[in-house]
Amino acid sequence: MSTKQRILEAALTLFNDQGERAVTTNHIAAHLNISPGNLYYHFKNKQAIIFELFLAYETRVLEYLSVPDDRPLTAADKVNYLKDVFTGLWQYRFMHRDMEHLLNADDALHARYREFFQLCLEQVRKIYRGLRAVGMIELNDDDVDALALNTWIVVTSWFSFLRCNLMEENQQDITLEMLWGGIYQIFALERPFLTDDYRAEILRLQQQLSPKPDWLS
Repeated sequence: MSTKQRILEAALTLFNDQGERAVTTNHIAAHLNISPGNLYYHFKNKQAIIFELFLAYETRVLEYLSVPDDRPLTAADKVNYLKDVFTGLWQYRFMHRDMEHLLNADDALHARYREFFQLCLEQVRKIYRGLRAVGMIELNDDDVDALALNTWIVVTSWFSFLRCNLMEENQQDITLEMLWGGIYQIFALERPFLTDDYRAEILRLQQQLSPKPDWLS
């Protein structure tokens, strides 16, 4: 593995575990047992590392959201979209833990993120159109647009919701199980649009993948 890739992997681990604000380039270099100068040879500052990590996250999410051209969508596809997107959210959780701070600190990253948002939103629309085409959901084009946007809002703001509403005063860690609760909320958004032919199957898949969290009871 190249030194550049080692730096990115170490930074991702430290950012996820400790939060981006608590980690400096010196921390990353020490973690890898390399000199700060060696790190700066590959990245001029921490913002450059964050930008590169975002590009990797962007690529991964857009791959997760790709819609097949050669076959109709299935209920399994719908579940996999949710699993994959929330897995990506977990793997790059530092970004969504403090997204506003990251974007305000880097105009180039902010511009790139806005483009990414539009691409993701269109992919989510395509997914819902595909689910409508096979008769899984019933909704008009305006509903597709609204549901796609609401789904993406839940995905990207879920960390903030957890930290603001569910974390104890001195508790810093959000668990994967807590994150999985966001999948339940996406199912809840979609539930009114399910057709009778698919309702039982989708609700069964929801129960298997993400049952109602205890803290919603």
